[in-house]
Amino acid sequence: MRISTAQYYETTAANYQRGYNDTLKTSAEASSLVKVNTAADDPVGAARLLQLGQQSAALTQYTSNISSLKSSYTQSETALTSIQSAMQSARETALSATNGTNTDADRKAFAQQLGQIQQTILGLMNSQDANGNYLFAGSKTNTLPYTANSDGTYSYNGDQSQLNLAIGDNNSVASNVTGWDAFQQSINTARTQVTMTAPAVDDGRVTLSNGQISNSATYDAKFSGGQPYTVSFLSSTQIKITDASGTDVTTEASQNGVISNSNGANQTVTFRGVDLGLNLNLKSGDVPDTVIAGHTFTLTAQPDTFNTSRSAGNPSTAVVTSATTTNQAAYTSTFPAGGAILKFTSATAYDLYAAPITASSRPVSSGTMAGSTATAAGVSLTFGATPPAAGDQFVVQPNNHQTQNILDTLNQMIGALNTPADGNAVAQQKLLATLNAGVSNVTSAMDQAGSALTTIGTRGQVLDDQSTTNQSLVLANTTSQSAIRDSDPAEVMTRLTLQQTMLQAAQLAFSKISQLGLFNKI
Repeated sequence: MRISTAQYYETTAANYQRGYNDTLKTSAEASSLVKVNTAADDPVGAARLLQLGQQSAALTQYTSNISSLKSSYTQSETALTSIQSAMQSARETALSATNGTNTDADRKAFAQQLGQIQQTILGLMNSQDANGNYLFAGSKTNTLPYTANSDGTYSYNGDQSQLNLAIGDNNSVASNVTGWDAFQQSINTARTQVTMTAPAVDDGRVTLSNGQISNSATYDAKFSGGQPYTVSFLSSTQIKITDASGTDVTTEASQNGVISNSNGANQTVTFRGVDLGLNLNLKSGDVPDTVIAGHTFTLTAQPDTFNTSRSAGNPSTAVVTSATTTNQAAYTSTFPAGGAILKFTSATAYDLYAAPITASSRPVSSGTMAGSTATAAGVSLTFGATPPAAGDQFVVQPNNHQTQNILDTLNQMIGALNTPADGNAVAQQKLLATLNAGVSNVTSAMDQAGSALTTIGTRGQVLDDQSTTNQSLVLANTTSQSAIRDSDPAEVMTRLTLQQTMLQAAQLAFSKISQLGLFNKI
């Protein structure tokens, strides 16, 4: 086989260039100790490094999210703890106010204390984080969570949405606690009412409180179906209770409706999960059975009330001045439980939709104005002097009184404490009933805030557990990347020495062989 001189030179030069390039590459690897700089260096390893890099970036984001969540939880926990402390102060103040030796002046002082506590709690409910976002407004972080209504009640303006952040693969937790969960779901134990129907003029002989729910399960199962109830005093020692159909249900009352006339103050009659405070106020010379018999009361659950508001973009300035249930059957069967929107299609025609309105929404009720009143789904809404216009929308939110926020509870106690009661036994009995119900509701509100704190604690534990898992994944990721990307210093230096030696040998061999031409022998 013959090899031309030109071919030999070309082959030798190519081999030398290849060896030289390998030496340069290994030298660079020895300097950086990185063996995969491009996909060409190791296609499989480069693909795996790309996957590990994506995982590393996600783990870094998870760590950032966990840090952000912990900060948010700390702020919410601090606010909730302060609110609980304020509620405890309100409870202690209300209990002090129940002392029978207090005067009207004393009670007004207690009312002022409760008013200050109420404002403190309101401020904490409207707490903001460092970025100006409201902590308890749900996803509506730019909306003030709680505002006062014209009637003195307070409305929650946030929503029930939780803002989730990912803290691991297929694992995310809510970053916020909504005001709905922390404050709006406090059980209202005072959601029944008593109305005297006989005698026509209250003689003060019998005081029956509005009642306080002591057994929610019994109340929910039995009370609603039989209302309204009639409580009749047959004598000074016996009452009779009949349901809406006239059926005698007295056997379901404590002691089968037997009461005491010898010690008539501060008695309790329990009926279908409701405790009714009873006081017989006998006067000197009274014949007990004669003055007590014939007193009659109606006992019912408080009817639903409504909070209404106009949409900001309404063409007119019309406002709803009152909203009442005028057809209970239609209201029960038709009115949306989650709230409704009344939308005017003309100056007099309107449709009622379940909130919120979507592209697929259909009216649940329609009608036309009768004077200044619009009636839909059993609810009549009366407008002020300015009539509505086409395009107007009004939000109608029902309140069934099953729950009550702490601000409204404090309002009721403040109002009761500011009502004069000195020298008036009946007024003092009603005051005591209101305060007792208020104390129970404050306790319920504390429990609800406590549940929110427990939720934060549980989420914090999830963060700690996931953080530990993430740290393990970060370590494994770093180790895997290093195994693929990083070089072994000893192996690299050995390889570099070998390549340099081979390159030198190739240079020497080329030099010697190039001198073996025939012309060198002439």
